[in-house]
Amino acid sequence: MPDLPDLSGPPEDAPGNTGDAADTGEPPVPGTGAPGTDAERRRRRAEFLRDLAEARELRARVQPRRAKAARLRHAQRMRTFRW
Repeated sequence: MPDLPDLSGPPEDAPGNTGDAADTGEPPVPGTGAPGTDAERRRRRAEFLRDLAEARELRARVQPRRAKAARLRHAQRMRTFRW
């Protein structure tokens, strides 16, 4: 249907569209950044993993019955796993 407009996003030459990833909120493409990008990625990953562990601990405190059931299921899976 060529007579319908393309609604997939703003055109490349739209005013204000510089094509920079920082303007769109998208993360930068790996391998194209400045030096230190790898260190920044590791720092963000470590922060994310800390937050994830904190959220798991909070969930275990708030829902102890569900956390206990999850621990028991995990233990059962580990016992029945064949090496």
